[in-house]
Amino acid sequence: MTDVKSGVNPLFLREDDLRQGIELLFFGYRDFTAEPDAMLAEIGLGRAHHRAIYFIGRNPGISVTDLLGILRITKQSLSRVLGDLMDQGFVDQRQGTRDRRRRLLELTEKGVELERRLSENQRQRMARAYRLAGAEAVEGFRRVMLGLIDDADRSRFPAPAAPPRVVRR
Repeated sequence: MTDVKSGVNPLFLREDDLRQGIELLFFGYRDFTAEPDAMLAEIGLGRAHHRAIYFIGRNPGISVTDLLGILRITKQSLSRVLGDLMDQGFVDQRQGTRDRRRRLLELTEKGVELERRLSENQRQRMARAYRLAGAEAVEGFRRVMLGLIDDADRSRFPAPAAPPRVVRR
């Protein structure tokens, strides 16, 4: 039986609850990306460049095809983004060793430094939010986000081996 005083009934969410969730996601994403967007604008780059830099950094040697699958943008758009990143010396591209048609991407030292600077504020925001919410909420957030993404991408996020540990400072 649901405790009436506990807040939202887990079996039924009102329209206002759903809309508030949408708005929280919007405002959270806006603020989460504001600082990196400003840093990128200073060097003539945008959010698409940040996404590419982030996922290339997380997956050194990623193929262009695999990056397209993650970003879900057109080849033409990715080509433009990668061209900008290579021209400015943030990304290197090499041929695959088994299949020379495959183009593999890696961040240069300059790219690694840019990715670190772009993500630093975001890591701090996530850490602060996680600390404020607590370990149980962190796992709840993870489940909500997994529920939002398409089935095909859920396999990228295996269940954690241990429950999240949030260190309070």
